[in-house]
Amino acid sequence: MFSLLQLGSLGSPPSLLVGLVLVALVLLVGRFVLKVAWRLVLLAIVAVTVLWILGMLGIQTI
Repeated sequence: MFSLLQLGSLGSPPSLLVGLVLVALVLLVGRFVLKVAWRLVLLAIVAVTVLWILGMLGIQTI
């Protein structure tokens, strides 16, 4: 069984606090990156749909 006693110096409160802060920063950055990624995907879907509809109507776009 793994316990905090086996962590040695990694189990000290300051290092645990630093680890938790790093995890929180990774989560915050990840949320921001995913928000931007979703917007890019939605924008790409709209752009491809518009180009497809224009192509079906016979309007040459490229």
